[in-house]
Amino acid sequence: MIKVALEGVEVFAYHGFYPEEQKIGTRFLIDVQVSFQQKGSFADDTLNHTVNYEELYTIIKEEMTITRKVIETAAEAILERVKTAFTFIETAEVTIKKQNPPFNSPIKQSIISLSYQK
Repeated sequence: MIKVALEGVEVFAYHGFYPEEQKIGTRFLIDVQVSFQQKGSFADDTLNHTVNYEELYTIIKEEMTITRKVIETAAEAILERVKTAFTFIETAEVTIKKQNPPFNSPIKQSIISLSYQK
């Protein structure tokens, strides 16, 4: 089993249930991990038999620019696009960490995670 991941992709976005969250925005950290069975050889030294993590990064950045009320919706959109782009993956996990969510007490981050298994 091969695993490919991006960890800690940092974006500034305007997700939040409350209107003020969608106005001021905040930092998010996103992790995406996928796994798949190796088909073919890596001897050709190309991206033909693996997941291109540059494409993963592009998916994350594009989906995080779309303002949503709940970050679960953003995670689901990322997961669906990853599954479409790389139909051979067997598992995938998307984790979004909202930095300093707006509470009356200091909180480092709120975290959601969605998983897929073929």
